[in-house]
Amino acid sequence: MDVRRSLPAVDTLLAHPTVQAARQRFGHRLTRRAVREILDQTRDHLARAATTVPSAETLAERTVARMAELARPASRTVFNLTGTVIHTNLGRSTLAEAAIEAMAEAARQPVALEYELDSGRRGDRDRLVEDLLCELTGAEAATVVNNNAAAVLLALGALGAGREALISRGELIEIGGAFRMPDIMQAAGCRLPATRSRRHQPHSPA
Repeated sequence: MDVRRSLPAVDTLLAHPTVQAARQRFGHRLTRRAVREILDQTRDHLARAATTVPSAETLAERTVARMAELARPASRTVFNLTGTVIHTNLGRSTLAEAAIEAMAEAARQPVALEYELDSGRRGDRDRLVEDLLCELTGAEAATVVNNNAAAVLLALGALGAGREALISRGELIEIGGAFRMPDIMQAAGCRLPATRSRRHQPHSPA
């Protein structure tokens, strides 16, 4: 007799008290997925090794453990021991507590992000920070973007479109295979230099 036939059905394991208790915390969709995965894993194991079928309680405990594993956040806290204080792969700089509190406060309730309360019309979100940034930097105008790639693209588009943009070879960066400085420059409408520096010119035959 195939021992795998003794495994409980999905609905049977779902109805187990241990699984039902965890279901209240993790939700039905994740619970059903965990049940199916545990039963599939057990079925594969029994096919490879002639062992006894785990008890219903054991299967339920494995299911709950799998549920906790599936629900665990993909982003995990780590210690930065790399020697690089602002590390791209570790989230860059941490935020000040005041900034974290301001973010939490804005996330708890609606805010007038792009809405002019005085006129009752749609506004501009840059107005929230533009005056402060101009005061800090001395710039005539300011905006906010979510990464350096966007900032480079906007700066080059405004100041370098149709012009030749020079950049040192040490800054010809590539991040994650997607951000390449020459591509950003070209997308912004800059004319890339047609010649290379003398030290990189091929040697003439003697």
